[in-house]
Amino acid sequence: MILSFVFALFMFEGYAQHIPLGQKELIAHLDQELSGELAKRNLEFISRLHRMRGSEDYQKAIDFIQAELKKYGLEGIELIKIPADGQIMYGTQKSRPAWDVEFAELWEVENTGNIWVHKTKIADWESIPLVLAQDSESGEVTASLVDIGQGTSEADYKGKDLKGKLVLTSSQPQSVVPLAIEKYGAVGIISYAQNQVTAWWKENENLIRWGHLSTFAKTKTFAFMVSLKQARSFQERLEKGEDIRLHAKVKAGQHPGYYDILTAIIEGADPELKEEEITFSCHLDHPRPGANDNASGCMAILEVARTIKKLIDEGKIDRPARTIRFVWSPEIEGTMALLSYKPEYIGKTKFNIHMDMVGGSPETKALFHVSRGPASVSSFSNDIAEAFGSFVNQSSNAYASGQQVMFPLASKEGGKEALQAVLGEFHMGSDFQVYSEGSFKIPSIYLHDWPDRYIHTNYDVPANIDPTKLKRAGFIGAASALELANFGSKDLTATIDLLKRQLLQRTSKLMERMSSLSPAEQENTKYYFWVTEMERFNSMAPYADITKKHRSDYTAFVSNLKANTGSGKKIKASGEGSTVYKRNSNIKGPMSVFGYNYFTDHYDPAKKAPAIFGYNGLWGSGGEYAYEVLNLVDGKRSVQEIRNMVSAQFGPVPLSHIAEYLEALKSIEVIN
Repeated sequence: MILSFVFALFMFEGYAQHIPLGQKELIAHLDQELSGELAKRNLEFISRLHRMRGSEDYQKAIDFIQAELKKYGLEGIELIKIPADGQIMYGTQKSRPAWDVEFAELWEVENTGNIWVHKTKIADWESIPLVLAQDSESGEVTASLVDIGQGTSEADYKGKDLKGKLVLTSSQPQSVVPLAIEKYGAVGIISYAQNQVTAWWKENENLIRWGHLSTFAKTKTFAFMVSLKQARSFQERLEKGEDIRLHAKVKAGQHPGYYDILTAIIEGADPELKEEEITFSCHLDHPRPGANDNASGCMAILEVARTIKKLIDEGKIDRPARTIRFVWSPEIEGTMALLSYKPEYIGKTKFNIHMDMVGGSPETKALFHVSRGPASVSSFSNDIAEAFGSFVNQSSNAYASGQQVMFPLASKEGGKEALQAVLGEFHMGSDFQVYSEGSFKIPSIYLHDWPDRYIHTNYDVPANIDPTKLKRAGFIGAASALELANFGSKDLTATIDLLKRQLLQRTSKLMERMSSLSPAEQENTKYYFWVTEMERFNSMAPYADITKKHRSDYTAFVSNLKANTGSGKKIKASGEGSTVYKRNSNIKGPMSVFGYNYFTDHYDPAKKAPAIFGYNGLWGSGGEYAYEVLNLVDGKRSVQEIRNMVSAQFGPVPLSHIAEYLEALKSIEVIN
């Protein structure tokens, strides 16, 4: 039966799909076995849970996944419990204690016979957990409401008496605590902070946004989140001089707990290579419902685990040479804790595949991305993922256009739209940026949706999840993982051919960027483009025997391209640009982690923040520059060279910005 099925694949007549890396049989098996419907059913369960770090519902989600892994026959299933008490440091991440909620309600009240009685319920944690800002503390108060607008400057408080009052703000709760709570004596916060800015920002006035108070704030308070519609209603009444009296009651708080991290493996078959691992990661923590963010990623990798194990058990594919690991953890902080608590994972993990938001249907306006890691960790693994992503783009477009397609990669209960994934760009935003950070340098593939108009709101529900999207994300991840898990010298010719094709596309993008740059910056960008491309080629060396013929052939190909585009010339170092810094190996991780910023916590608050944080380049933000600048500190590169490299990646940046930031990092002993 299996042989006849495979034979039929090669006899298929219809749309001629380009098969990446000759993996027709693997693609066929993955297309048949991966189930977007099963992934969505699992997603529907955990979307009912308010999966905050260390909470009871987070543990219920862990228990559910663990039971499924046992049912699927996964190996090495382990629940790793890492203490989190608000004091322990895991690299640059200060551990955040668990946070649980017992009760939270917000009512408008009216005076009846000199007694304040409930009139209208405004917010109820039991119904919509997002109404209570994360890290709120217990409290109960009946007080009048005062509108403070943004509430982040003294002008917002002029002429307003806040003592003993509740404040209404358009900002995230924590940003108004210093003035509203600490200085002017307000007793609680009502926030209608809006979602991340996209083209659909503020269009839906019924959305309730995920709110945040600082985990480590000295002043504890509570905050309720309300919709824009509710806030506008309050504002109209307040402008007419009405006294709006509210009763808020919260039973919630932090307590010492654990980062619960669940992991399982499909052990490699090769006696030596099985010690090397390809790690799937996702973040399990999120407020309810959190369907796309990130129940989708969690259930997609669970489905990948089930599929690969089943195909192995049925003899349809061989057990991979290297081990494939699956990890479910709290976002960023869980990964930081894991790599610090179990440092052996750093050496074992050769590649990371991270899924965060991979199921958004057209209703979410989501655009799927197969993103690469930063240029500081240039890797052929990204070309492999992009090849499978391109395959899905082409086949799904043909399928949606009505052509007969061998591998439509569509679920029976899912959509039929083309995937239209964006390939090969760099994006920040989740655990992959820990794996790829300069302390660890693990190449990462990042599968994700952006934008998503419902991210971090009560509208991020299972109804907006597309089983077909889950299947396609699972396919790209599974195919990439199996290719990497089996990669060796036998794959060099096909992979080098792939690198050549991808290089042609990247060279085209390089030339498009030239018109935005000065002549000197054009030369600098070209120079480091070719440096990065050769690093990508050389990244195969630890896993395969690159012969002289392979190297000379590829070098000749690159030289021919350089002859047409120019090889470029780096900007030379002088003055402050000649300084060389070395990373402090005792401080591992990015400066900005989850719910904590190592740089801010250690830098002199009397000093002005480095200018790089507020800088926006042609193709990158201040956060991206700062992240990559630290990644590039290696005891060899000068300040000028680091400046040149981030300029080639994100657009020109003043040397003074880089020098200032590096000196700031030196002042807190991250580098020396």
